[in-house]
Amino acid sequence: MAKTFSTKTSFALWSNVNVPINRIIALAFLSLTITLAGCDSGDQSAKNQTQPQNSTTSIASSQAKSTATMQIYKSPTCACCGEWVDHLTNAGFTTETHNTQNLSPIKSKYNISPRYQSCHTGVMGDYVFEGHIPATIIQRFLKEKPAGAFGLTVPGMPIGSPGMEMGDRYDDYDVLLLKNDGSTEVYQQVRHQKAS
Repeated sequence: MAKTFSTKTSFALWSNVNVPINRIIALAFLSLTITLAGCDSGDQSAKNQTQPQNSTTSIASSQAKSTATMQIYKSPTCACCGEWVDHLTNAGFTTETHNTQNLSPIKSKYNISPRYQSCHTGVMGDYVFEGHIPATIIQRFLKEKPAGAFGLTVPGMPIGSPGMEMGDRYDDYDVLLLKNDGSTEVYQQVRHQKAS
């Protein structure tokens, strides 16, 4: 006969475990680091690449606001970046993907400060799009062309953003305007309704 545990029983089991809180925090941080490192992990042959691999995709759509191709720089093993590229092509953007192991020179070239960085960088004409930005917001930006701005960013990797879907889990996040003077401001807030 299998023994079942109630929530109360499970909690009682955990309360008897004598593990220092700093060890629990360290293990949680290690788990998060390993999860996020999945974007940069891959087999050894991918790590030894010297030439970026390119692939071009396009979908004809009246939704895209520009006929220019978005150049996307990402790790060859990052699944969430590939999902974001799919999100853009499904919205009508033409994309060209450049897989590279070292994104630092790209982010430096386009003046993306470390605190505003994410796992991939898109470049279209004179504009930069960093991270998991929804296609509709990029389309709005390209239509409005805000004065004094060179792009948009979604720092980090918010759960529920395009390419970072995880079932019904969502983080609220801000899409920031990258300004020529080095400052940022909120361009659009992305908020998800909580189920009641």
